[in-house]
Amino acid sequence: MNELVTPDWKCRLAALLHIFGHRNWIVIADSAYPAQSNPGIETIVAGEDHIHVARTVLDAIRASIHARANVYVDKELDFVEEKDAPGVGEYRQQFKAALYGSGLARFPHEEIIHKLDQSAKLYRILIIKTEMTIPYTSVFLELACGYWNAEAEERLRLAMQVSK
Repeated sequence: MNELVTPDWKCRLAALLHIFGHRNWIVIADSAYPAQSNPGIETIVAGEDHIHVARTVLDAIRASIHARANVYVDKELDFVEEKDAPGVGEYRQQFKAALYGSGLARFPHEEIIHKLDQSAKLYRILIIKTEMTIPYTSVFLELACGYWNAEAEERLRLAMQVSK
């Protein structure tokens, strides 16, 4: 397990994004997100605003030529009430604006964590903890190839079957 508290988390992100690719993950986590023991998971503490970190990470991925992100959030966030988590409504609006054009999928928290844990068995994961104190606000970015998509892969596999 590698944990790093750094005010220069952007440099670490940039360095890892160059080597990360298809099947790696980046998680923008709330402040209560646990430290994990898997050696493939690196945790850094940004000590900054959650929306700012999410925007910065998404912009870095968008600027890369080799990666794109499948964005997952906890389905539970849709049901968190303002009386239980003051500021959740404003957060939802700010987060929606931060996504500008990124697709988004909502799954129960435990499903996302299971998928993340399965990936961590073979692939590296970066967790960036923020100062967020609203539950179910972690953003899970599963990286995919930026210059190849599922439709192209499907055509390739079909062509390979036909040529047998």
